[in-house]
Amino acid sequence: MAKKLLAPFYERLTFILVGMIALGWLVVAGKEILDPMLFGFLFAILLLPISDFFERRLKFPRSLAAFVSILLMVAFIGGIVYLVSTQLTGLSRDWPLLQNQVSKSVADLQDEIHKSFHYDIAAQTEYIDHTTQKVMAQGGVILGSTLGALSSLLLFYVFIIIFTFFILLYRKLLLKFLLWVFEGHGEEIVFDVVTNVQTIIRKYIIGLLIQMVIVSAASCLVFGLLGIKYAMLLGILTGLFNIIPYIGIFTALCLSSLITFATGAVSMALVVAVSVVIIHALDSNVLLPLVVGSKVKLNALITFLGVIIGEMLWGLSGMFLSIPAIAILKIIFDRIEVMKPWGFLLGGEYEYKPAAEKAMKTE
Repeated sequence: MAKKLLAPFYERLTFILVGMIALGWLVVAGKEILDPMLFGFLFAILLLPISDFFERRLKFPRSLAAFVSILLMVAFIGGIVYLVSTQLTGLSRDWPLLQNQVSKSVADLQDEIHKSFHYDIAAQTEYIDHTTQKVMAQGGVILGSTLGALSSLLLFYVFIIIFTFFILLYRKLLLKFLLWVFEGHGEEIVFDVVTNVQTIIRKYIIGLLIQMVIVSAASCLVFGLLGIKYAMLLGILTGLFNIIPYIGIFTALCLSSLITFATGAVSMALVVAVSVVIIHALDSNVLLPLVVGSKVKLNALITFLGVIIGEMLWGLSGMFLSIPAIAILKIIFDRIEVMKPWGFLLGGEYEYKPAAEKAMKTE
C-alpha cells in the first residue's frame, strides 16, 4: 500500500493562514447578507419542531406551517418588547425627578472636586455648559444618524424573518443538496453533522432562553425585596443583557446602577451593583453550566477570543453569533479526521461522540 505523502508543515501552515485570511475577508465583505442569514438559520433551527408539528400533526402546508411558526416567534418577542416598554413608560413619568436627582448629584460632585482638587465651581459649570452646547449643536446630526440606524435595524429584522421563512420552507431541498454534493465522499458524515448541529444549536438557544427567564425572575425578586424602584424593569433588562456573552452583564450592571442612582441614594445604587454581581456569579457558576454549558462543550479561552473577534467583525451581532458558530465548527472538525486536533482545541477535554454511535456501548 502506497504511503500517503504529506506536505511540509510550513506549507500546510501557510495554506491554513491564507485560508483564514480569505475567510475573514469574505465574512467582513458579506456581512450585510451573512448576518441576517445566520440569525435566520438559528431561528429556523429553533422553530423547526414547531413547524414540523403544524405540518405533520395539523396537516398544514409547509409554507403555512413556517409562517405560523414565525408569527409565534414574533408574538413572543413582541410580548417582551411590550413588557419593557410599559415599564419604560413609568420611568418617563418620573423624568423631572430624574433630572433633579442628576442635577443634585452633579452639584455634590462639583463640591467634592472643589474641595479635593481646588478646581473652581464656576469653571466646572462653564466647562459643562460649553460641552452641552456643543452636543446640542450636533443634535440634528445625531438625530439623523439615530433615525438612519433605526431604519437599518428594522430592515435587518425583516431580512431575518424572510431568511427564517425560506430556510424552513426549503430545508429538505438544502439537505438534499448537501448530501448530493458529498455523494460517495462522506454523505454519512454530512448527515451526522447536520443532525448534531440541529440538536446542539436548538438546545443552546433554548438554554439561553431558560437562563434569561431565570435571571430576570431572580433579579426582579431581589430588587423587589430591596425596595428598588422599577424593580421589574431592571430585572428584565438584567436578564436580557445577560444573554450577551461577557459584555452584557457589565452593561446591565451600569444601567441598573445608573437608574437606581437617579431615583434613589448612592447607597442603593451600590446595593444594586453588588446584587447584579452576585446574581451573575451564581448564574455563571451554577445556572450556566447546568442549562447552557452542558449543551455546547467549548473551551472558555476560545469562546472569549471568539466573542472578541465576533465584535471586531460584526459588532454586537457578531458577539452573539460567535458561540453558535464555534460550536458548529467544532462539530464539523470532530467528524473530519485531519481536523480533529482543531476540534479538540475548541473543546478542550471534551470527547466527541457522533450521533450514530450514541446508542453503542464502548469498552
